Amino acid sequence: MIRRWLPFPALAASLFVMWVLLAQSFSPGQILLGAGAAALGTWAMVALRPKPSTVRGWRIAVGLLRIVLWDIVRSNLAVAHLILSRRVEPTAGFVPLKLELRNERALAVLALIITATPGTAWVQFDRLSGILLIHVLDRVDEEEWAHLIKSRYETRLMAIFES
Repeated sequence: MIRRWLPFPALAASLFVMWVLLAQSFSPGQILLGAGAAALGTWAMVALRPKPSTVRGWRIAVGLLRIVLWDIVRSNLAVAHLILSRRVEPTAGFVPLKLELRNERALAVLALIITATPGTAWVQFDRLSGILLIHVLDRVDEEEWAHLIKSRYETRLMAIFES
């Protein structure tokens, strides 16, 4: 019965909680607005008709999460050091990477990882050639960036989504 009104209950709950947290209010009006936004969000998801996704390597996913959290902390410190120490000029630039990853969900997770890590941003992905273009704040060695993305993220994402 609940799936009839809310086809994706976990999504609806997440959207509602996010609404209340962002509004910083638990007033009746915000509760109604949050519930309405959550319902509309789940019905919009039905219109998109997402394919079911299966995660094949939960242990690898937990390991990837630990690596990503560590990389975010480390990148925050590196970016803060780069900005606060005026002795070093940042060498920002674009780095092209050849990816073997093709799964849409894995690419979306990789985009989230790269964008969530300070000092890096996902710019463009060419599906035909598999070339990913990222912007980095500290572009010292393109080969090192390519090795880092491929060894730390791409191989794990392939094991999680494509095995």
